[in-house]
Amino acid sequence: MPERLTEMLMDTWTPLIILWITVLPSIYMAPMNQSQVLPSGSSTGLKRLTEEQRVLNRSKRGWVWNQMFVLEEFSGPEPILVGRLHTDLDPGSSKIKYILSGDGAGTIFVINDKTGDIHAMKRLDREEKAEYTLTAQAVDRDTNQPLEPPSEFIIKVQDINDNAPEFVDGPYHATVPEMSVVGTFVTKVTATDADDPVYGNSAKLVYSILEGQPYFSIEPHTAIIKTALPNMDREAKEEYFVVIQAKDMGGHMGGLSGTTTVTITLTDVNDNPPKFAQSLYHFSVMEDVALGEPIGRVKANDLDIGENAKSSYDIIEGDGMDIFEITTDSQTQDGIIRARKPLDFESKKSYTLKVEAANIHLDPRFISGGPFKDTATVKIVIEDADEPPVFSSPTYLLEVHENAAINSVIGQVTAHDPDVSSSPIRFSIDRHTDLERQFNINAEDGKITLATPLDRETNMWHNITIVATETRNHSQVSRVPVAIKVLDVNDNAPEFASEHEAFLCENGKPGQVIQIVSAVDKDDPKNGHYFLYSLLPEMVNNPNFTIKKNEDNTLSILAKHSGFSRQKQEVYLLPIIISDSGNPPMSSTSTLTIRVCGCSSDGIVQSCNVEAYVLPIGLSMGALIAILACIILLLVIVVLFVTLRRHKNEPLIIKDDEDVRENIIRYDDEGGGEEDTEAFDIATLQNPDGINGFLPRKDIKPDLQFMPRQGLAPVPNGVDVDEFINVRLHEADNDPTAPPYDSIQIYGYEGRGSAAGSLSSLESSTSDSDQNFDYLSEWGPRFKRLGELYSVGESDKET
Repeated sequence: MPERLTEMLMDTWTPLIILWITVLPSIYMAPMNQSQVLPSGSSTGLKRLTEEQRVLNRSKRGWVWNQMFVLEEFSGPEPILVGRLHTDLDPGSSKIKYILSGDGAGTIFVINDKTGDIHAMKRLDREEKAEYTLTAQAVDRDTNQPLEPPSEFIIKVQDINDNAPEFVDGPYHATVPEMSVVGTFVTKVTATDADDPVYGNSAKLVYSILEGQPYFSIEPHTAIIKTALPNMDREAKEEYFVVIQAKDMGGHMGGLSGTTTVTITLTDVNDNPPKFAQSLYHFSVMEDVALGEPIGRVKANDLDIGENAKSSYDIIEGDGMDIFEITTDSQTQDGIIRARKPLDFESKKSYTLKVEAANIHLDPRFISGGPFKDTATVKIVIEDADEPPVFSSPTYLLEVHENAAINSVIGQVTAHDPDVSSSPIRFSIDRHTDLERQFNINAEDGKITLATPLDRETNMWHNITIVATETRNHSQVSRVPVAIKVLDVNDNAPEFASEHEAFLCENGKPGQVIQIVSAVDKDDPKNGHYFLYSLLPEMVNNPNFTIKKNEDNTLSILAKHSGFSRQKQEVYLLPIIISDSGNPPMSSTSTLTIRVCGCSSDGIVQSCNVEAYVLPIGLSMGALIAILACIILLLVIVVLFVTLRRHKNEPLIIKDDEDVRENIIRYDDEGGGEEDTEAFDIATLQNPDGINGFLPRKDIKPDLQFMPRQGLAPVPNGVDVDEFINVRLHEADNDPTAPPYDSIQIYGYEGRGSAAGSLSSLESSTSDSDQNFDYLSEWGPRFKRLGELYSVGESDKET
């Protein structure tokens, strides 16, 4: 790699050095006023040279430079000279100072402040930064005053081929169907080169295959990979490893290259038929195998995979096509052989089948290659097994008349052992199906007999199960259902279908149909029911009613005359004989009740009771009951209202003059006014029952009994009320029988310690004469009149 880089640098530098030697003398020999001179004081920046390094001749310019490019990745013993700045104001003395600023100034690019030479101090990489924008200015060295306006110029980094192509998205994976034709598209790869795609051929790439031939090819410029060989078989080789190279410089010598790998997988197509691993299969199975149980498996292998390897199996030939079936296992693609019908060793001991396996999904491109199917022969041997008894019929239907005699034979079942040994059979009835034990069976010959009487009208069908068991092996058991139908005999007499009650209108006409009745018979004759109706012999000449047989096997009751009356006879009873057509015939007598009723003119029954005559016209018994109920309800409401009013007027508290907790003192004497201080007797506050002994509490029952206290003497009228109340309070506080809650005692005394003072004028030191009511006038017109009245009263009193 170092040798290649050295060769590349030599190829690049040789023409540049020749150009430098040719152009440099002519630049310095050009007249100064015709070179790159900037006008004095101009603010326009330094202009860049073109890529062909031609000199822009402008008038009134003061700056001169000789290079705008620097080669990337250049490293030498000394900094590389990029260019030189010069102004025509510079007389050659050292009074002018050159200043450089901008991208990389002072670090990457350094200017000689005396000569204006610009050097690159570091190795540059175009891929990191392609150009640098700088600003140059000439100032007076002593005063640092600018001699020219600053001018901007650009230094471009010139590209060299120092970056190899890279496959950013690699490694690649691609697929292509097997057996594809030459030139089938596989995939496309892409490489990138960081070099300048505009300058030279550093970024011009050419693609080629290093590994993977002759199976695949690649387009040199588009990088499209295609198949190069026809009929590549996935079953022979499924995966290919291809190495792709991308080389810059147009693929010429000296260019850099990069590689990537492409893993190409051939996808499957259905180009292979299924193939049985062997041409003959042998299976053996017991004859008592359950239907649907797998007997054996066959497998047709297919070199393809996925959907292309799926096959279906069929039985195409053989002597057991209707006995066996074959299905496909979706997981393993095996053919599973099952029995679809019962097998019998005694009937046939082996079967031969021809099985075919065929692909489900076919590819039309390869059909001409041959049939995508294969066949194999399957031999199935049936082995003997100890089988249970077999009945001669899968079900039995027996018939018996309901009047059959006890122990009479009603039918027989038969069974045999299908095995070669032919074990004897014993029969029994499963009593879970014959809970009433109406039938028995002979264990040897299977004859079924009647154990209890039958009644068709109670139960027409009996379903029992007969069990057959081998005597040599009791585990071999078979069952068969037996349905026993009970046949009818004429053992029930006909009777009315329901309890009929006929209604006869008093205003009925002769020959009018009173009622149509029907009869039922529990028996079930083959030709249907046919009933005969007749009256009792003593009722044949009945003057009131007659009967008439209808075509629909019903009977009509007719009235012989009119003028029936409830007052004369309210109810008539008409016995009727009903006979059937059985053998022998059965008959019964049913009585029809005919009630005489009052009807409207339209024949609608209104009342059938005699009491209806005493009722008002149009008012039924139900209406009278409703009216009576309403009256009773009103009476109850009135009684409750009176009772509540009476309880409301009674006092809620029973007045007891001797109740110790009486709070209201009643007296009838009228006091002498406010000046009468003797009208209130303090003795009335005392309880008369507590004067001479202990007074028990009535609100609670005391837990402890104490000796009664010494009664207090009567208090004179002039006693101090305050002292009296304090004494009573002390007694209440020290009374252990007092309740644990506050008991309010109300007394008509205000107390001496009231902050508001007494509102009464009793024992007051002031009198009405001392009162001044002039302040009432200040309260307004309403109180002014009140003040005048009091003032007049005082004046009258003084007079």
